Amino acid sequence: MYTYVIYDIVEDRIRKKIADVCLDYGLKRIQYSAFLGDINTTRRRALDAKLTREFGAAEGKIEVIGVCAKDFDQRTIIGDAER
Repeated sequence: MYTYVIYDIVEDRIRKKIADVCLDYGLKRIQYSAFLGDINTTRRRALDAKLTREFGAAEGKIEVIGVCAKDFDQRTIIGDAER
């Protein structure tokens, strides 16, 4: 299942930790505070748990959104930030 991790976190140190966790789970950065990857259910649960631990009681929020392949294939990308 494709998984998006999107966050808005005030503290730089926590924001860096969350980004590192996403990278450790093989997610790719698609925006400054957004990651995307194709991970199975077991790894998704482990990712949720790790993000929860690292976030703790920090100010802000993290959203983890699963998207099935059919819906993912229908996404629209406008522009190319890698140019």
